[in-house]
Amino acid sequence: MFPLLVVLSIVVLWAGITLEGAEELLERYAILAVMVPTMVGLGGNLGAILSSRLSSRLHLGTTEFDPRDRVLWANVGAILALAATVFTSLAVGAYLLGAFLGIGLPLSTLLLISLVSGMSVAVIAIVFSIGATYASYRMGIDPDDTTIPIVTNVVDVFGMVIFLGVSGVVLGF
Repeated sequence: MFPLLVVLSIVVLWAGITLEGAEELLERYAILAVMVPTMVGLGGNLGAILSSRLSSRLHLGTTEFDPRDRVLWANVGAILALAATVFTSLAVGAYLLGAFLGIGLPLSTLLLISLVSGMSVAVIAIVFSIGATYASYRMGIDPDDTTIPIVTNVVDVFGMVIFLGVSGVVLGF
């Protein structure tokens, strides 16, 4: 696990550097700075949920990573539906907080940023959850030990980069 932790630490360092590079954007639109931790955390949580479900199915012997596996697709659909719900809630919550503090953006802008970023992060979380679980299983490593650290770290980085990129494009920054 130590080499994996070293690699993941380097990956997370990239997210910090990206965040520092977006300092001007976040200062100008302060409500985005409030959204960053939640955006990143939610993406990692979605990946962790799917990874746990897949690991449990592997331990129970009820999955074989077959593209025709209806339960696998049902889990993917559930993650996407959950993502749409939580990222919509994030935008509405940020809008209300921004309106209260006088630092807000229009609800339509926040919804666009949150949903485009969030659904993109959800797709990345799904891909890495399935990939990490499958790879761990094939290498004879317990997926419970590897998938969540891999998925949450990778999704944290991509979540940060995607959120800041989408925010910059939408706001013309």
